[in-house]
Amino acid sequence: MPSLRTLGRAAVLARHAAPIQVAAYLGLSLAGGFTPLAAAWLTKLVVDRLVGGGVAWRDLVGLALALAGTGVAAALLPPTARYLRRETERRIRLFATARLYTAVDRFVGLRRFEDPAFLDRMQVSRTSGVNAPGMLVDHGLGIIRATITIAGFGGSLFLLGPWVAAVVLVAAVPAFLAELALARRRAAVVAEVGQAERREIFYAGLLTNSQAAKEIRIFGAGPYLWAKMSTELRGINEGYRRLDRRELATQSALALLGASVAAGLLLWTVRSVTVGVLTVGDVSLVIAAVAAVQGALSSLVTDAAGVHQARLLFDHYLAVADAGPDLPVRPDPLDAPPLRAGIELRDVWFRYAEDAPWVLRGVNLHIPAGRSIAVVGLNGAGKSTLIKLLCRLYDPTRGQVLWDGVDLRELDPARLRNRIRAVFQDATAYDLTARENVALGDLSALHDPVRVERAARRAGAHDRITRLPHGYETSLTRIFFSPGDAGDASTGVVLSGGEWQRLSIARGLVLDQADLLVLDEPSSALDAEAEYEVHATLREHRRERTSLLVSHRLGVVREADLIVVLDEGRIVESGGHDELVAAGGAYARLFTLQAASYRPTDPEGQPVPATKGVG
Repeated sequence: MPSLRTLGRAAVLARHAAPIQVAAYLGLSLAGGFTPLAAAWLTKLVVDRLVGGGVAWRDLVGLALALAGTGVAAALLPPTARYLRRETERRIRLFATARLYTAVDRFVGLRRFEDPAFLDRMQVSRTSGVNAPGMLVDHGLGIIRATITIAGFGGSLFLLGPWVAAVVLVAAVPAFLAELALARRRAAVVAEVGQAERREIFYAGLLTNSQAAKEIRIFGAGPYLWAKMSTELRGINEGYRRLDRRELATQSALALLGASVAAGLLLWTVRSVTVGVLTVGDVSLVIAAVAAVQGALSSLVTDAAGVHQARLLFDHYLAVADAGPDLPVRPDPLDAPPLRAGIELRDVWFRYAEDAPWVLRGVNLHIPAGRSIAVVGLNGAGKSTLIKLLCRLYDPTRGQVLWDGVDLRELDPARLRNRIRAVFQDATAYDLTARENVALGDLSALHDPVRVERAARRAGAHDRITRLPHGYETSLTRIFFSPGDAGDASTGVVLSGGEWQRLSIARGLVLDQADLLVLDEPSSALDAEAEYEVHATLREHRRERTSLLVSHRLGVVREADLIVVLDEGRIVESGGHDELVAAGGAYARLFTLQAASYRPTDPEGQPVPATKGVG
């Protein structure tokens, strides 16, 4: 029953994707099943009349024309069916792919994107899984076509001798079982090599990526990475090679069995004619029937195995498409209202897996609306995880994150994120135009050049963008041509790390009315002057807005209303800059270490006290 439900869903998807094409393909498949049977019987009738003698031409005209018509149909049906099959497969693949990525877009958080087993399913789904409904249509109609042929010719053979039909049909049983086993093995191989194919794609990307090319060439790491990639390729090839060898052995044995049955029946037919049991026309019918039934049985077995394989592959597709949100979402989620009181983390504990160490340990933090909060701490202290929880990319393992007193789990995730904008340290550099790179922060600004330019100006990116070959329409990639490049690769531009970071800041600022602005190391790739300019602009933009700034550079956080120090997942200090420096704790130690690098040193390399130097 689960298999039938899976096949039913694949058939429904195919019907929705290409209703006209599937119906036309079905009609041609039915015609293709009847055409050989009609041709064989017409041939028998013509031969018997010719052998019987005394027949006039006009008595054969009708049969001859009918036989010619079946010949024309037999010639036209295959190419027409091939076109319809390919068009159907294209439409189904597009429809299934759209549904797959729509389902992926419904994932609320990040956990599934960090699950290797799920990513393996994704690999199979987006390659073979989206083709499974098209395979089902093709093989399913092949079964219908073969069934018509077998029924028609099998009935003809039964009329000549019941045991003849029985021999032909029984000989197909081993083929059916063997092909079914091969179909299971094909689907298993696709799943087995899925992870290896993902790794091979990863290494291929490294070896052709412009960013990685610098280090790979300087370090001479290309041969090592190619060796890793070739190992994956050899593993993939070996998996398919074993399958091909099994198919060769199985199908060769089945071909010998079929040939032996056909030869035996041919000898019996010839002998039956010599003793007057069968007519010469019957010989032509038997020859055509045996060949047609064996071919149809072979097709039936292959198509049945193909349907089975498509079902197994479609299971992977459904596992992704039916996965639903990875974080719980209420059936009737609450709207996320404008932030009035503030955000609160209440006794928040978090770890990425049950057997993983705690990243956050009992964090209690209140972020008042309209105030600026800075979070500092050493690497691994939990700062980035804190941001992920605020954006509801994960849920706390224990505790709550509250938006004006309402748990984030009660709110509509999409509406919540319409209230939040973030600039991440590892922000994505999109191989799109400059305008698109900014407008992705709020797609309603995609065709609003005023808003895009305003955000770019705030981030200090506008002047650089206007100097590009096509300004905001310049493609920021040298990987492929954009539609406006006209094959001229020189129109594509690759930005520096600092320029990309300015674009990511602009992307975070393009939504003017964001209630919460999250800045995660927004200036890590900028020089000192650019960092000063950007943070001066950001301070103005954050005025009377709720913001959370994460930075290792303590000089840029000192003007925050509240500074929070994280250490091993706990808040160990909080307060204003002067208060924390005076306390002489972790923040003062980090600030002193950073400040020391800007002070003059004595001959022994020790910092000169502030009272004797610049300070």
